[in-house]
Amino acid sequence: MHIGLIGGIGPAATQFYYQRLLDGISARGGEPDITIVHAQSPTLRDNLSRNDTASQVAIYQHLTKRLEAAGADCVVVTSIAGHFCIDAFKEVSPLPVIDMLDELDGAIAASGHSKLGIMGTATVMRSRLYGRVTSAQIIPPPGDLLDEVHSAYVHLASTARVFEDDVQVFQRAIRTFTEELATDAIILGGTDLTLVYSAESKDARFIDCAAIHADAVIARVMES
Repeated sequence: MHIGLIGGIGPAATQFYYQRLLDGISARGGEPDITIVHAQSPTLRDNLSRNDTASQVAIYQHLTKRLEAAGADCVVVTSIAGHFCIDAFKEVSPLPVIDMLDELDGAIAASGHSKLGIMGTATVMRSRLYGRVTSAQIIPPPGDLLDEVHSAYVHLASTARVFEDDVQVFQRAIRTFTEELATDAIILGGTDLTLVYSAESKDARFIDCAAIHADAVIARVMES
């Protein structure tokens, strides 16, 4: 299977997907076949803030046509924020879409968790991942902490660099979830959070959306 990735939103997340797909497919005896196109992160953030589904879907359509012309068999959006319009995009995409939210809901159901915190953009947190996760209760950071997590995450995603001030915000949110809100685990609801919290750490506190999504793509490749 030739994988088409819509990357750039943000760069660190794109790199994470690319490396995980390469390693996972190669380790299973496959030969990775991947094409990446670049979407603009500031444009996505603007469309997300205005809930402008039509504009973002048009961008995805254009990029997916390029992937189709390159021979891709499927398309993967390498961003949780980028999934705010995924349902509308799936209806018009030239290629089959491997939907992170479907894979995440299944993984959470299999985990047995019932109460989860979440970190990511404000829209991701307030919408509890766009209302698409039904297998557990999702709790966003309380009060002003939600906006602080949003700002820290956007800074992380836009710079692809880890700053101590941002990490301190994330750590405060984690303490709030675990010590005050008694969550079972915390959803890393922004793919760029892999810069701070490695999917390979095996830390039971975290549910890594990017890792779940990439591994689902690997499974599809090996089944094809």
